[in-house]
Amino acid sequence: MRSDDWHLTEDIDDFLARAGGFLRSRPALHNTPLTDIERIRTRGAATHGSDATVFGRLESAGGVRAVFYRTERGRLTLTALSAEQAGTLAAHLARLGHSPSAVIADHDTATAFAGAWQRHTGAASERFWRARLYRLGTLTPPQPRPAGRGRVAGERDHEHVVRWCREFCADVREKVSLDAIDAGSWADTRFADKHFTFWETADGVPVSMAGSTSMVGGMVRVDPVSTPAALRGRGYAGAVTAEVSGAALAAGATDVVLFADPDNATSNALYQRLGYVPVTDFTGYRLSHDAREGLPR
Repeated sequence: MRSDDWHLTEDIDDFLARAGGFLRSRPALHNTPLTDIERIRTRGAATHGSDATVFGRLESAGGVRAVFYRTERGRLTLTALSAEQAGTLAAHLARLGHSPSAVIADHDTATAFAGAWQRHTGAASERFWRARLYRLGTLTPPQPRPAGRGRVAGERDHEHVVRWCREFCADVREKVSLDAIDAGSWADTRFADKHFTFWETADGVPVSMAGSTSMVGGMVRVDPVSTPAALRGRGYAGAVTAEVSGAALAAGATDVVLFADPDNATSNALYQRLGYVPVTDFTGYRLSHDAREGLPR
């Protein structure tokens, strides 16, 4: 594997023209790059200096085999790589003077890259995130379904959505988005571009909430799912997750995915009852103590 098989660019349009087909070829596994890069495209990438967003593609035998991107905040996201490929990329980025603050990928890829990065730079890694990726098979709505109905959140619900997203971040210790919300910077959170649905009781009181990404490459990711602590255990999370998942299918999604904490037996069992099937585990490592960016958007 030669380092010159990796092609780097700061031109997002050129990158998508060459690597977009590869990303769309496995929309479930590539769900984070698909949504992240679409967000960068629509909002505009940082395009100058050390904070420029950098995109890379690995080419061999006339095709794209893997991609990465490093955002202006320093997070490096990788598609699946072998240990050898991860090592070659780490050496290449170190030689070019890139200094990612964190890496996120499937567990094996992230772990291989973090180890190689330490060998080449001396920077120790620290795991800060792990999640299990699920893909929806056959949707099986909960039975019995709790009384109530789903309702798409509108502009009048914005403060409610922000408040519940903040509670979600506090619950799962998601500091980056929590700090942004507290600073009044909703637009800088990973929730700002998402669509939200409430599960309401028969008298119109919201009791649970689920978000979802816009469809990209036929894929919709459900995120986050949040129920206030006092209302848990009543089937509301299952109902709102099924509501959002069914809406994605009705809109034409071919891949509906979500991430779950592998240590949360309750949520993992719930998603599997709804028809979600485990795909693989993902891991995030900090590569320096000043990492500024956390979870996938």
